[in-house]
Amino acid sequence: MPRTARVLVDQGYYHIVTRGIDCRRLFRYKQDYELFLGIVATYLNKFKVLVMNYCLMPNHVHLLMKAEIASDLPVFMKAILQVYAAKFRRKYKSAGFVFQNRYKSRLIDNDAYLLECARYIERNPVRAKIVVDVTEYPWSSYHYYAKCAADKIIALSNPLYLDMADTDIKRREAYASFIHLQRAYDPIVDKALRIA
Repeated sequence: MPRTARVLVDQGYYHIVTRGIDCRRLFRYKQDYELFLGIVATYLNKFKVLVMNYCLMPNHVHLLMKAEIASDLPVFMKAILQVYAAKFRRKYKSAGFVFQNRYKSRLIDNDAYLLECARYIERNPVRAKIVVDVTEYPWSSYHYYAKCAADKIIALSNPLYLDMADTDIKRREAYASFIHLQRAYDPIVDKALRIA
């Protein structure tokens, strides 16, 4: 059965997920996470795509991106995944696939979902029970938004983040509260945002 064609739209927002083959670890050590972020940073300079939110989990990656030029998105993803896979295989003396199938993507065609998708991405380590609190997890964009930490791959702030308040301090506080808020309907939203 042929693959379904991706929906590609200039200026489109995308939630992207890629997983390790057989759910194996993509990142074994701190240096692996740093390597992946460095590769992403390098290729962001070569393509018209922007990262707004991300979370690097041990065996998968979430990215919330804007594709200024839609056709650049698959080329960018192919480049970063191929380069990381080659370096991973060389470092760990492994053969075969590193990533499971092709990456999955979902066009976010409703701006209201941009912040919910960001929240879903940031809360991934908590849902996976890796940490109790998102502040404990270093490999996401949470620290950029909630603590004004430098981040080498965030090239565009989530536009709805900018609408959360009128000053940087209030915006950071509002974002942190939004991410930490426990909501009874979170399982429903999480299920809707999950990319299988």
